[in-house]
Amino acid sequence: MAHVVIIGASTGGLPAAYEMRSALGDEHQVTVVSNAPIFHFVPSNPWVAVGWRTRKDISFDLEPRLNDKGITFSAEAVSEIRAEDNQLLLGDGSRLAYDYLIVATGPKLAFDEIEGLGPEGHTESICTVDHAESAYQSWQEFVKNPGPIVVGAVQGASCFGPAYEYAMIMNRALRKSKIRDQVPMTFVTAEPYIGHLGLGGVGDSKTMFESEFRQNDIKWITNAKVKTIAAGKMIVEQVNDQAETIKTHQLPFDFAMMLPAFKGIDCVAKLGDKAVNPRGFLKVDEYQRNRKYPNIFGVGVCIAINPVEATPLPVGAPKTGYMIESMAKAATENIKAEIEGSEPKAIATWNAICLADMGHTGAAFVAMPQIPPRNTVWMKKGRWVHIVKKAYEKYFIYKMKNGIVEPAIENQLLKIFGIEKLK
Repeated sequence: MAHVVIIGASTGGLPAAYEMRSALGDEHQVTVVSNAPIFHFVPSNPWVAVGWRTRKDISFDLEPRLNDKGITFSAEAVSEIRAEDNQLLLGDGSRLAYDYLIVATGPKLAFDEIEGLGPEGHTESICTVDHAESAYQSWQEFVKNPGPIVVGAVQGASCFGPAYEYAMIMNRALRKSKIRDQVPMTFVTAEPYIGHLGLGGVGDSKTMFESEFRQNDIKWITNAKVKTIAAGKMIVEQVNDQAETIKTHQLPFDFAMMLPAFKGIDCVAKLGDKAVNPRGFLKVDEYQRNRKYPNIFGVGVCIAINPVEATPLPVGAPKTGYMIESMAKAATENIKAEIEGSEPKAIATWNAICLADMGHTGAAFVAMPQIPPRNTVWMKKGRWVHIVKKAYEKYFIYKMKNGIVEPAIENQLLKIFGIEKLK
């Protein structure tokens, strides 16, 4: 009997668990270990942060759902991965042995890299549902006495889409409350230009986002290095193409949300130089296997991916939903092959399909592959994207609640978009 353990139960770990359970016979064991007892749909966090969704709307308890599928669940953090011994040391002091390990942990949020950044400092976050709920509490107080807003993503960030979404969602919420005229908004980002998204842009994303910002009175600062954040004031250095400071901005704010840089979580980062990169992300080959420990596989945000291009300030490459599900499926197929004595051959499809909500409209992006040069680049804007994203939210949560293993819905979206099915 082989024992496959999956660390993490979000948009990478949970699909991997269901795929693994479906692929393996009853004689093999599948266990999920997560430091949180619930699944929550991360892309809905911007809505939670303005009160358009609640925790109940976007989350559910993991244990009963996993147990129904014959998957063991442990709601414990992993203190250490003892890769030489094929064991995990859990937060309660117990040990868990594995034959194969899938790391799908997501990132460690590097708020500590900038003074005053994050919920324990002076800015909000939408990275977790707890952060989004906290942001909503601050938002409720803010709208009683509105003032300047600063929103964006700091240097080293790799997930820019939610910052754009949240800026536009706040804009829409303020207009609905008829107080938008009392709120100057500034978008601050380490990207070299608006709409870069960590992808080198997708189609005409630069022009589209710049146009949206202009039409909605949102100013922006690109190539922005956030230096320090104090109560009500953010110090930002703007750099040129040689990363030399050309202007220093002192931005006042009454409400701020800045996405942080990511790092590998501690138990992954401690695996050592050959297993992880300098930021603590897991190094994997084309089969999702770790380069030092071949019975450890990586899925999602926790893995190392090189930036798509050199930029004046560090800008990481995002790992999008379809891409993560594709990694989970490839890892599952390759572990099954190894258990059966075959060579791994499944390779993830690194394509990006993004639905960016903008309050009452939205933009859809397709980049195939995600990293340029690309075979297909497609972008469209319209209210229909807002509607499709809400439908996608409901479908994905339903799929995760019920352990449905089927081709990703993104292939159906591509048919709507008039694009050939993903290879």
